[in-house]
Amino acid sequence: MRTTKSTFISTALAGAIAVSIFAGTTQLALAAPLTPTEATELGTEAYIYGYPLITMEYTRRVITNVEKVEGSHAPMGQLIRLREYPDASYRDVTAPNADTLYTTCFLDVGKEPYVLSLPDAHDRYYLFPMLDGWTDVFQVPGKRTTGTGLQTYAITGPGWKGNLPKGVKEYKSPTAIVWVLGRIYCTGTPDDYAAVHKMQDEISVVPLSAYGKPYTPPAGQVDPSIDMKTPVRDQINALSSEA
Repeated sequence: MRTTKSTFISTALAGAIAVSIFAGTTQLALAAPLTPTEATELGTEAYIYGYPLITMEYTRRVITNVEKVEGSHAPMGQLIRLREYPDASYRDVTAPNADTLYTTCFLDVGKEPYVLSLPDAHDRYYLFPMLDGWTDVFQVPGKRTTGTGLQTYAITGPGWKGNLPKGVKEYKSPTAIVWVLGRIYCTGTPDDYAAVHKMQDEISVVPLSAYGKPYTPPAGQVDPSIDMKTPVRDQINALSSEA
């Protein structure tokens, strides 16, 4: 999935059309030229409509643009296990938690589901929000919602239909791209770091076709044209309106 400035404009146009449909003004907008005020309002609505989709895509690009797991980056379909709290230099996402250790991954469930296995957390607070391509949380297993026992979920794409192994619960994503943004509470002491690291190591995510089998994830493909230094928000704010 590759987003260009042209794609951004296409998204904005899609947003404009959607907004027009919701407002019941599609025929009017197509039949008569827009006034500057109308064009500004429509463009603003389109920008708001497309912003989360573009934010998710740029975030995915930066985080997954590596050959293997490296710190806070990992290829698609592979887990990132952060062993310490994010420090002040962390710029991949805005305002990360300061009292949890992250265990995250980006998944493409358009071809097949991925199975996320969570171990017994022994009453420790944690949550594993699952975000779709629009940054909407469509499921969030964790202590508050599903408890802290063993849990196994198949994250499926919007068009997937099939059978799942016994004991695996389906979570259907509205989009093919999914960001699993797990966070596990940690006090920050050496002993608690060790306990959370153990839990992180027991978490796994694999394609459904590899579930219950030995699995070695493929190496990621690195795109040298992706800006890995500029914060995502700054990259998006710098996008031109010209195709």
